[in-house]
Amino acid sequence: MAWLFGVVAFGAIIPIVPTGAAVSGSAALAFHEHHPVTIVFVIASGAAGAYVGDLAMYAMCRFGGEKLARRLRWLRDEEHLVSVKERLTKSQIPVLLVSRLIPGGRVPVLLAAAFLGMPWRTFVVANAPACALWSSVYAGIGVAGGSIFPEPWEGVVAAVLLILVVNQIYSFVTKRREARAGAGTASGTATESPSEA
Repeated sequence: MAWLFGVVAFGAIIPIVPTGAAVSGSAALAFHEHHPVTIVFVIASGAAGAYVGDLAMYAMCRFGGEKLARRLRWLRDEEHLVSVKERLTKSQIPVLLVSRLIPGGRVPVLLAAAFLGMPWRTFVVANAPACALWSSVYAGIGVAGGSIFPEPWEGVVAAVLLILVVNQIYSFVTKRREARAGAGTASGTATESPSEA
């Protein structure tokens, strides 16, 4: 499982690798080996890789700041980052826990935590259960895929496709919501301007 640890840790720092799909695919293969302990190793390796990757990214953001985040293309949507900072200020641990389960939610929360100067102790403690929960959920998806299909490769493909489809749907819904909010703000400004004149 060392390869899974490496893939997930790398994907946590360079968020182009589908780390959730890697965990799900590994869990689907482990299910067909009929060794429940292997699935536990998958969850542990995925969680450990995610944790180490998050710590590395958090350290880089704490020391390099927004300038480094922009250079590495981690910081793309500054407006969204502002709202994440507000949520993180109100409730740190629940936001950290949920961020890993929302597609595309981890990076903005991690950046906001680093830029706000969240204490290392808080981040180190709160991120551990977040990574464990994330790995367990994606391993569960892999086990479900492995149990439905008789061939191991079919379970792996099904789990990976399911994750990619869910991510795409979530991304589409989020963009539509943001577009509506932007249109609502623009129309509100347009209706206010005649009365001000």
